[in-house]
Amino acid sequence: MSEGPASSTDAGPARRCGLVAIVGRPNVGKSTLLNALVGQKISITSNKAQTTRHRITGIRTEGESQFVFVDTPGFQTKHDAAMNRSLNRAVTSTLSDVDVVLLVVEAGRFGKEDETVLALLPADKPAFLIANKLDTITRRADLAPWLQSMQAKHAFAEFVPLSATKPADAARLLGIVAPYLPEQEWLHDADALTDRSDRFLAAEIVREKLFRLTGDELPYTSTVVIDRFEEEGNLRRIAATIVVERDPHKAMIIGSGGERLKRIGTEARHELEHLLDAKVFLELWVKVRGGWADDEAHLRSYGYD
Repeated sequence: MSEGPASSTDAGPARRCGLVAIVGRPNVGKSTLLNALVGQKISITSNKAQTTRHRITGIRTEGESQFVFVDTPGFQTKHDAAMNRSLNRAVTSTLSDVDVVLLVVEAGRFGKEDETVLALLPADKPAFLIANKLDTITRRADLAPWLQSMQAKHAFAEFVPLSATKPADAARLLGIVAPYLPEQEWLHDADALTDRSDRFLAAEIVREKLFRLTGDELPYTSTVVIDRFEEEGNLRRIAATIVVERDPHKAMIIGSGGERLKRIGTEARHELEHLLDAKVFLELWVKVRGGWADDEAHLRSYGYD
């Protein structure tokens, strides 16, 4: 491991602030890592590919350093639908704007999809190799040859094996990243956690529950649109539409007697009440929009870049 860049100490510790991209193929734990680094859940997680579809900004301020993390969608290589192109644009545009890049891979594994993301890394930005899911490695000694092979692939500034689910590992990573942030004033308030609106987070949480409760049955071509978000004192009235491409998908989400849709709504409402620290009244509807995921106009209307 390198010792990191030098910093001046003549006038005491200077404030640091920088944009840190979290990139990688789908399902390597990027959103889990972001939530751990921020210290609160702001990015949804599930086992379904393409869970993250937007750039999610998470903010963590520790001491004199403010980290502005940008969680990107997993880079898509298997399909060329309009939504996949939109997700990939989110990844490539983010990489051009940041100060540090965290490439997340599974410890001991590096396949063609990882190679594709590696090729996107800008040569002029310090890149860290984050070997996630370290807890799945039974013999740590087996990891050394793999780390050496990774060193030959790219001039990584740091190699950081960790488990994103462990708070101590996230804290250790913050300490390693901090010296690479530019010396400049903070971009956000010290207590800020994200620059995303409550309305956006509401849509994401409903979508997470949708994916978690339908498993592999529901194709990735489904999304959530917030139709109404009203604040009345400590009450939030939210109406949302789940958009799918086919009638069988709609029936699948509603479930027998509407039980599955009710459960999606209940779990989303409970999490929203915890996140927003308010009482939530949530209405959910399901609508069919054939071909929306391959229609640029529909994508823009649903909030995709």
